[in-house]
Amino acid sequence: MKKVISILVLLSVALFGETTTKNSKYSESMCKIFKKKIVDYEKKMRNDEYAKVTLQSYKHRAKIYCTK
Repeated sequence: MKKVISILVLLSVALFGETTTKNSKYSESMCKIFKKKIVDYEKKMRNDEYAKVTLQSYKHRAKIYCTK
């Protein structure tokens, strides 16, 4: 079950993660949001595969929005 969830999360990141926007204000705000999500999630993160995949997803999206 954990592997199925992991695959689904990674698939959604692969499909939707590459879409970037040209609106710099939107990208800046999304960058701040995902940086904060990463910090907050790491503080209270569980120790299981789903939590690790979720954190990877947040980091991937932060990378997308924080790259100019």
